[in-house]
Amino acid sequence: MTESDTHGTSGEQPDVTATDATGAGGDAAGTPPRGDSGERHHSYYEGGAGASSEPGGEDEFDHSRADGSSTDGEGETEALAEEDTMAATLLADLQRLQAEYVNYKKRVDRDREVIRHTAVGSVVESLLPVLDDIHMARQAGDLAGGPFAAIADKLEATLGRFGVERVGEAGQEFDPNVHEALMHVEAELPEGSTGTTVVQVLQPGYRIGDRLVRAARVSVADPA
Repeated sequence: MTESDTHGTSGEQPDVTATDATGAGGDAAGTPPRGDSGERHHSYYEGGAGASSEPGGEDEFDHSRADGSSTDGEGETEALAEEDTMAATLLADLQRLQAEYVNYKKRVDRDREVIRHTAVGSVVESLLPVLDDIHMARQAGDLAGGPFAAIADKLEATLGRFGVERVGEAGQEFDPNVHEALMHVEAELPEGSTGTTVVQVLQPGYRIGDRLVRAARVSVADPA
């Protein structure tokens, strides 16, 4: 029996780990093969810039464009433009509402003043007979120092606080807007009078602000 036969029949397998551990043109097992030039080739399963989770696919975490630019800047610009447009719209609405409120307030104040003058005017119209009696009593001298004089003064003062003003005085130039001429007489007028002049007030007139409750009823005379 020869030595070769002994090895062939012993059942032992030859050790191939030393000779077959490397593939053709490769290094250790599991290592990618190298090219003829000795450089190492890149495989899809290797990490690195542009690496993908699957062969031939794009990296799902790479959000840059192919040309290297990013869309984040354009998105921010569009968002800012939309915010500017919304702010301009809200500002225009606020300015319009403010103008409407100012006009409304002016209208309400004007109407309130008109309503107030109308109400006070109605009271004055109802008191005209009393006021005429007071005027005639004062001209006749019946109110001089009497207790009724104080009452008349208080009544006229109270009406004055509500804006009631008496119109018509002797010596004034005749004004058809506030005077009603009941008589035309001949009388000596004050020096310098050039027009028709009030010489006597028969019934005084009253007004509240710009509203004339009653024109003064007077007698007038023309200059000589």
